[in-house]
Amino acid sequence: MKALSPDRRPRVRIRELTSIEDCRRLPDTQVLVWGHAERDLTPAHQYRISAQMGGILLGAFIKGELAGFVYSFPAIFNGKLVQHSHHLAVLPKFQGYGIGKALKWAQRDWAIRRGYSRVTWTFDPLQAKNANLNFHTLGGICRTYLPNFYGTGSALNLGPKIPTDRLLMEWPVREKRVERRRRGCLESYEQTSLPKALEKKTDSPDSQPLGPRLKLRNRRILAEVPPNIRGWGERKRLDLIAAWQADLRRVLTHYFGQDYTISDFHFGDRCFYVLERRRSR
Repeated sequence: MKALSPDRRPRVRIRELTSIEDCRRLPDTQVLVWGHAERDLTPAHQYRISAQMGGILLGAFIKGELAGFVYSFPAIFNGKLVQHSHHLAVLPKFQGYGIGKALKWAQRDWAIRRGYSRVTWTFDPLQAKNANLNFHTLGGICRTYLPNFYGTGSALNLGPKIPTDRLLMEWPVREKRVERRRRGCLESYEQTSLPKALEKKTDSPDSQPLGPRLKLRNRRILAEVPPNIRGWGERKRLDLIAAWQADLRRVLTHYFGQDYTISDFHFGDRCFYVLERRRSR
């Protein structure tokens, strides 16, 4: 869905969700947004205790109606205390209003006020729109690939027997790069200017990947992903999903091991992760 211009967006109010009544709305929201089965739902009492014991639970409201929420809890990452963001959900009828972005920036503000320097979360690397939000809009980074992290056989899969591969996002909420993104200072990348570790084989929208290139040593490289993987799922093109997932897994796992970090994302008719080699310390 195309985002509305700011002057056409409804007014959104974001506040903490602290009461049990607030928390009881959230399981139904999970079903509407992700289609979760009952066994996969986070229950109201889990949200309630997390909010009381150091978690961040924020809701976005339009004219008093819950439009979406973001949920994180205290965790340990690389030996340091972080907030791990487990849910970011926006109801379908409110998508395109910039609510997800607003919730993440509000989460950042709360995390900083509570003394945190980093927020983490996982997401499916084949979801281009999510990648664009996480890297290009918010300024997150990633250097960890988690193959089949949640197992198969749930609504978290892109299709039957498709592994639930995930990227582990790191959001350094106090760094200048993140503050620049909040001010709208975004970078752009010419598709043809950087070498590609992964790209599509043909110009067809249903193209297979060309195959990984694992010997690149440039400071910046690109890895392509399809712009709309959900469309393949709806058309039962699980062969394409599996092929792209397997090759992207190989590429990212390899280059993470070579000291590369995903530092940005290019979203358009063709979509690319931007991987950058870390400077020597």
